[in-house]
Amino acid sequence: MCSPEIMVRVADVSRRNFLKQTAALGVAAGAVHLGAFGSLAQNATPVATPVSGPATFSFGPFTQVTDLTHVWGPDFPVFAGATSAVFENLATVDSGGYYNNLLTYEEHTGTHMDAPAHFDADGLTADLLPIANFFAPLVVINIAARAETDPDAQGTPDDITAWEATNGPIPAGSFVALYSGWESRLSAPATFVNLDDAGVQHYPGWHGEAAALLVNERDIVGAGVDTLSLDYGPSADFISHLTFLPGGKYGIENLANLGTIPALGASIIVGGPKHIAASGGPTRAYAVT
Repeated sequence: MCSPEIMVRVADVSRRNFLKQTAALGVAAGAVHLGAFGSLAQNATPVATPVSGPATFSFGPFTQVTDLTHVWGPDFPVFAGATSAVFENLATVDSGGYYNNLLTYEEHTGTHMDAPAHFDADGLTADLLPIANFFAPLVVINIAARAETDPDAQGTPDDITAWEATNGPIPAGSFVALYSGWESRLSAPATFVNLDDAGVQHYPGWHGEAAALLVNERDIVGAGVDTLSLDYGPSADFISHLTFLPGGKYGIENLANLGTIPALGASIIVGGPKHIAASGGPTRAYAVT
């Protein structure tokens, strides 16, 4: 190798080409055959855990898959003023011969997608987004050290340029995620929403100028956060939403396990919602390395 940086870039290009080829096959067939991604060796457990760790994985250049999705339910924190999910059991195997639940929830619950239409009357709904955009190089920008002492920390243009100074230019077609370490607060949901005495939320998110840089000066398919919102908690103008989404990019909020993902070298696979006219919805996302 010429240098560690070059080798990381070469590996990223290999993964990106693979994902583009896989996505192209999915477009041609009208669907992506999930079986093509091989068999995952995971520890089965009867109890769902909030965050699952990486599993062994073997397909092409990939050896590990990490779940970026939180288990969610009625107790999962929601944006201030939103309605918590309601789960109602309809049948059990013992009583009815089968198990079934009725779920009532807002689209923007748990680990979920914001489609462009969420903040843009002319934007695409989630069911209409190109599926090729759900396979992308994954860039992780880490502001956890700053967020540990400043709950209103934001991902800024300086964070982006600092990332690029170390890792090289953000690869074309990337999904860019902001890691703040906020998921550590999920064991106490009130601290995840983090309301002050005036009812204002406090948690990290993207600065509007960083969103503008990514939309206007970089080639990305979407952006994500490990908090409740693309915008930081106190935002009153939702400028990051109003930049990413009308810019044709989708967002994913409440991502899990970003702290275990390298800054560069992973790829993201997004199982986005596909109900009619979806402004977004609960989403299963994975990182493969």
